[in-house]
Amino acid sequence: MNLTHIRPVACFNYPLCGVLLILLWLNPSDARAAYKVEIEAPKEISALLKQHLDLVRYKDRDDLSDDQLKYMLDTVNDQVTQLTSTEGYFLPTTTVTVDPGATKVIHLKVDPHQRTIVASAKVEVMGKVVTEVPERIPRIQRNWRLPVGQPFRQSDWDAAKEHSLQLLQYKGFPSAKITHSEARIEADDNAAQLSVAYDSGPSFTLGPLQITGTKRYPNKIIHNVNPLSVGENYDLDRLLYLQRQIQNTGYFGNVIVGIDDDPAHPALTPVKVQVTEFPTQRVRAGIGYATDTGAQVQGGYSNYNVFGDAWVFDSQAKIEQRRQYGSLSLNMPPDQRSFVNGINGAYDRTTLQGVDLRSQRIGFKRARSLENYDTALTLDFYRDSLQQTDGAVLPPNTVVLPGKHQALVPGFSWTRRDVDDQIFPTDGDIFSVQTGIALKGVLTDQSFFRAYLRYKKYVPVAKRDIMIFRIEGGAIFTKGASAEVPASLLFRAGGNESVRGYAYESIGNTQKGRVYPTKYMVTASAEYQHWFNHSWGAAVFYDIGAATNSWVDKQIKVGTGVGARWRSPVGPVNVDLAYGVQDRRIRPHISLGIAF
Repeated sequence: MNLTHIRPVACFNYPLCGVLLILLWLNPSDARAAYKVEIEAPKEISALLKQHLDLVRYKDRDDLSDDQLKYMLDTVNDQVTQLTSTEGYFLPTTTVTVDPGATKVIHLKVDPHQRTIVASAKVEVMGKVVTEVPERIPRIQRNWRLPVGQPFRQSDWDAAKEHSLQLLQYKGFPSAKITHSEARIEADDNAAQLSVAYDSGPSFTLGPLQITGTKRYPNKIIHNVNPLSVGENYDLDRLLYLQRQIQNTGYFGNVIVGIDDDPAHPALTPVKVQVTEFPTQRVRAGIGYATDTGAQVQGGYSNYNVFGDAWVFDSQAKIEQRRQYGSLSLNMPPDQRSFVNGINGAYDRTTLQGVDLRSQRIGFKRARSLENYDTALTLDFYRDSLQQTDGAVLPPNTVVLPGKHQALVPGFSWTRRDVDDQIFPTDGDIFSVQTGIALKGVLTDQSFFRAYLRYKKYVPVAKRDIMIFRIEGGAIFTKGASAEVPASLLFRAGGNESVRGYAYESIGNTQKGRVYPTKYMVTASAEYQHWFNHSWGAAVFYDIGAATNSWVDKQIKVGTGVGARWRSPVGPVNVDLAYGVQDRRIRPHISLGIAF
């Protein structure tokens, strides 16, 4: 039996059957053929028949006649054979019995017998790949997805052929094609002899960009973030990288990147970039809630074509129960090295743990965001004000002094992301570091060096479980006390993404029930997540951390608990119930948001 294509088709697909059924429908008998179908078969076969078998599909039709029912009973054996063949069962035995009555009951018993197994699989590759990249051929053959000994299924056969073709096309040979494929089924021996041949075609190199769709924004934005070089070998990953870089600029809503894979013109083939632009002006708003800072309302306005040259003005405001924040920025479009230069300012006020902290910042920033790396050079001027919320004088042994303190801080930040998914990662890690320095007398009250780092590791466990490890640390290094360092540059701990089981920023220098920022901070956590399906999961976790002015006097806080996880359309939502071991208190932690 020579079988090259097997499809789960109904008898209606055959011309003769179709004509007969049409005639039957045009000349129905008066009686309606009411019936039920009971199928006795292995679970996999039963599900297939219930989905595709005509007897099942038409059992609820009001216009079905006895003649039409008889026709389907007469042809059910052939249809069962067609359907089970797609799962590798080519010689099934089908038994049909009908119990008469007001409502007929049709009993369908199917014994699929032995499943067909792949006895041989021959994969051949020809074309330029043989002489130019011969090492690719054994890799394609080793990665064949339907090897000897595996059950034969039509869907697996189709997927295996497509997978090997993609391996060939992915790098260097986009015009590769299948020149021959055959699944020779020996039904009596339950064996499948597979063979497939590929022609790689010529190797392709990339030419210059051909951009279409730009109206408001200049083409130089796309050219400046383009990582491709004219003459480099075709690589689908590199084209997808270009696509993501263009989308990350914020100017374009839809980006399509591709080439013409005409084997007659493989050298310096143009890279075609088709974009759809976002509107110049955008307004956004949202509401949300987090146990750290309470209910929130936020909004923003952006203009992506200031001065008619794609400069970006952005404004944001967020009002929360325990925090009020606002920012303004003006950024140039990416330069030839993909860096974005801009100026920005922000105001941030928090009233937490008995402390009223108001921070003003204005500065310059030069930043670049690549596939897995973000880099930023900054020069920020901070002016902070810190007081107790009741207006009382701060205790003398707090790190910071009451009143206003300022600093001019050149800084550097760097982030590396190596995860399988940017929004819902399950494997990989993220590392970030920030540093800054200030010199007394240069718009600065006190000299210091500041460092902060954060590392998060995702480890997949089994099929639906994930382990997440996190560590963060921060320090202010000064000569002597750090009383006049702006308080927003110091550290407190506690809350979501810190030490759960404790209120937000409640871990620090505690004096008379109030918590003040400190010079040093370190926290860590381990979390185990189990996902019931793609959207919902549960977690158990253990957090530990401290924020202190002296490691000799440190007080370590521990929190542990359980939580629920939801991969919502707008991002991850975490609902935790944590027990603070030192505080002996159970505290909920919720992080969610709805944008509109």
